[in-house]
Amino acid sequence: MSYSELQNAVSLEALQVTEAPTLLNAPPNDEVFDDNPCLSCGACCAHFRVSFYSGEIAGPTGGTVPAELVTQVAPLRACMQGTEQGGRCIALRGNVGQDGIQCSIYSQRPSPCRDFPVWYPDGSPNPDCQRLRHAHGLAVLEHRQVRPIPQLPDCDRAA
Repeated sequence: MSYSELQNAVSLEALQVTEAPTLLNAPPNDEVFDDNPCLSCGACCAHFRVSFYSGEIAGPTGGTVPAELVTQVAPLRACMQGTEQGGRCIALRGNVGQDGIQCSIYSQRPSPCRDFPVWYPDGSPNPDCQRLRHAHGLAVLEHRQVRPIPQLPDCDRAA
């Protein structure tokens, strides 16, 4: 057993939890959900302007977004090419609504892509996502069941 597996086992055992809780407010494209709807959608990536702080552009600032895929729109603002007026992102590969659609710079994607919530913390689907899925003829997303956050044992609670 690796150190991280052991650490996880110990922390879950201390909480008397048999499995890790589902995270609903995590970025939608991170592999948190077994049934991530973004992996067969792409509607948001083909519609919204993806605008972000220019410090996220790869280079001396330490950013990760490839500069050749970015349009500078102001001194401190940039956006993904293709999305300047709202439209398909240059990094989107595949056909909207088809399995296998993907971001070609997934690990380097800008913050708006990382932060866009498919579901809100209460389990309700993002209405912008719903609207675009409907416009593309895709099924709207169901409300997700929210798992309660495990309570700490009495001995670990603040006095």
